[in-house]
Amino acid sequence: MRILPGILLALGLMASVQAAQAQDDGYQTPIKIMADLVDAPQRPGVAISKDRQWLAFLERPGTQTLADLAQPEEKLAGLKINPTLFAPSRASGYQGIKLKRLDGSQEYQLDKLPAGKILDVSFSPDSQKLAFVLETEQGLSLWFYHLADRRLNQASQRLINASLRGKKYRWLADSSGVYTRLTVAKADERPQPSLTATKPVIQTTDGKKAAVRTYSDLLKSPYDEALFEFLTRSQLARIELDGSIQLLGQPGMISEFDASPDGHFLLVTQLQKPFSYMVPYSRFPELIEVWDAQGKLVKEIANLPSGETIPKGFDSVREGPRRVHWRSDTAATLVWAEALDGGDMSVDVPHHDAVYSLAAPFDGKPAEMLRLERRYSGIQWGNQGLAIVSEWRFSDRMLRSWKFQPANPKADWVLFEERSYNDRYKDPGDFVYTQNQYGEWVIKVENASQVYLTGRGASPQGNVPFLDRFDFATNQKQRLWQSEAPYYEQVMLVLDDNVSQLLTLRESQTEQPNFFIRHLQKDSLTQFSYFPHPSPAFVGVTKERIQYQRADGVALNGTLYLPPGYDKSQGSLPVLMWAYPREFKDKDVASQVKDSPYEFVRVSYWGPMPHLAQGFAIFDDPTMAIVGEGEGEPNDSFRTQLVQSAEAAVKVLVDKGIAAPQRIAIGGHSYGAFMVANLLAHSDLFKAGIARSGAYNRSLTPFGFQGEERSFWEAQDVYGTMSPFFHAEKINEPILMLHGEDDPNSGTYPMQSERMFAALKGLGGNARLVMLPHEQHGYRARESLLHMLWEQSQWLETHVKTAETE
Repeated sequence: MRILPGILLALGLMASVQAAQAQDDGYQTPIKIMADLVDAPQRPGVAISKDRQWLAFLERPGTQTLADLAQPEEKLAGLKINPTLFAPSRASGYQGIKLKRLDGSQEYQLDKLPAGKILDVSFSPDSQKLAFVLETEQGLSLWFYHLADRRLNQASQRLINASLRGKKYRWLADSSGVYTRLTVAKADERPQPSLTATKPVIQTTDGKKAAVRTYSDLLKSPYDEALFEFLTRSQLARIELDGSIQLLGQPGMISEFDASPDGHFLLVTQLQKPFSYMVPYSRFPELIEVWDAQGKLVKEIANLPSGETIPKGFDSVREGPRRVHWRSDTAATLVWAEALDGGDMSVDVPHHDAVYSLAAPFDGKPAEMLRLERRYSGIQWGNQGLAIVSEWRFSDRMLRSWKFQPANPKADWVLFEERSYNDRYKDPGDFVYTQNQYGEWVIKVENASQVYLTGRGASPQGNVPFLDRFDFATNQKQRLWQSEAPYYEQVMLVLDDNVSQLLTLRESQTEQPNFFIRHLQKDSLTQFSYFPHPSPAFVGVTKERIQYQRADGVALNGTLYLPPGYDKSQGSLPVLMWAYPREFKDKDVASQVKDSPYEFVRVSYWGPMPHLAQGFAIFDDPTMAIVGEGEGEPNDSFRTQLVQSAEAAVKVLVDKGIAAPQRIAIGGHSYGAFMVANLLAHSDLFKAGIARSGAYNRSLTPFGFQGEERSFWEAQDVYGTMSPFFHAEKINEPILMLHGEDDPNSGTYPMQSERMFAALKGLGGNARLVMLPHEQHGYRARESLLHMLWEQSQWLETHVKTAETE
């Protein structure tokens, strides 16, 4: 095998580029082969018409710039809002739209699109129109495109308020227009802080436990409250295709809205006061109502208090109606769940949730449909004779789904699946959906009991995507199709009622993913898209799944990537291992294979793969399993299991002759960064580490973190043992830490990296801290991404690649 010119050039230029960019002055750029990954074309997004005749390719722009991220922004109640747009800040969006018929007979680019950022593209229910939101400096406007005459028009001059996220608009069932939230104020009318109105901010306890996790960007003052209400206040409206507007109800802090399947009613959720300084907006008091199509109140469903006092636990919930939604298979029936345990799954009761329904005209009492032993997870609707209800529990990570009859929910249920939600091998797949008479998506049901399922098909041999038919009457499944080596091919959409024509995404190790039309009856395959290779300089990278075992017998696996042209006769390579710890309650589930040997070798700027250009071998996602079987909790032996997993990964690479022990680096992002610091503190397996956006002191997240439900006061030893900050004196290898200055992620405040660096500096450790302006938990600006790659490549070159191997 030969080494490609692009890789050769990268290796040859590395030394000179290092010398030219050695100073720590401003943003830096890595070698070209790495920089090209940041600027590589991205695969378009897609939207498919409801009649399955048209596909819209949504063209993504390049990466954002620092100027994009530095736009005005208010951080309020867990939201980041652009106050001039009344919309989420930092939206990515699209820059163009291309339409193509699924039969290949027509294809054209939408021309003369207005300048701005295209958001939320969707086809109308009749598939004859396309709607999208346009973001400009003036705000968010709504646009319609008519496929029949290729006509584009702005729906209205009124601007949309999307400060509270959620759907920006919803099509009317008859495709005559949309429902949306309109802005009711102007940016220059915003409240202003007043020095004379400044007063102490006082909070008191009331004797009720409020064990909330560590949230960021919360409200902090009466001014924040006023600004939050100003920015999130909107007016629900109906906008017709001709631009006429009907205002509905009164302005309010409308967080959700949805029309009943028959179009006669609206389900509307509004935020209420008093606001909280402890939790984000999703836990603020809520008013849930049914309105008629003219905006008049029909029924109050719930008036929920603040969620500050939701009991501790990942499967604990707020009391009262929750997850209120329309049944998809009927004209106008609401369904919701309510806790029977005070919202606390630790309470010993025979049933933890009940599911209720209430049908139009909503003048009766809610009827109890179901009682569940575990926590309600949702319902997938089919028809009057078939729906699937799911329940779960965190303590054993178990998921259970039942088939029941909505017309007679007390009739015998049929168990559909019961497994750990981490258990990929037992995942039956996702139901194939179809549209019913209301235009709603429901489970496709044939002969009263037959359904179709598609999935990744996880197995010990890797993922093998499939299409199955399952019969509830016989409890038997029939495999209709599955992916065949050397390709990895996934079903994206069933295109016909006979389930004989599929839209698939097909790839191999060397062929980039593209859409295909597969005809099952004809046994034919037609390529539908022709996306270019995103990283041609890395063609020839080899991929191998490696399976191995750690000292306690837990089976592990990871994916090894080698530079083009490498063979073992060249000797060992420097290695970058990139991982993320995960908790399990079953060691067999922890051992499962996670990918396919036939998937395309994706070289993205985000993960470890760019460092193939430096001549590194990459060991990606080696299993870092933290298992707690039976009554034990995974984190009770976190450090021991983490080090054992890393030891096993290092050993298999050394035994294969790929790695020399003195030239292995460990890297990770978020909880992976937490892992890096722990491994450097409690082992001598690695020459250096790269830790991005991590948390290092668990006493700063005292009411739980990641998969840990216990509070600091219930498990002080666990919190202390797991916190690398408490063991920083043991970190005697170089560690590079990167962090976004505006990281809002629960638990990974920028302070985590700043305090860890201060500890290492005070202890005389070898550390480098890079704080990236305007960046959040993940990094988005082109300048930041290029600098991230430069920092990582310099660190690896200096501390790992040139290390002595003897």
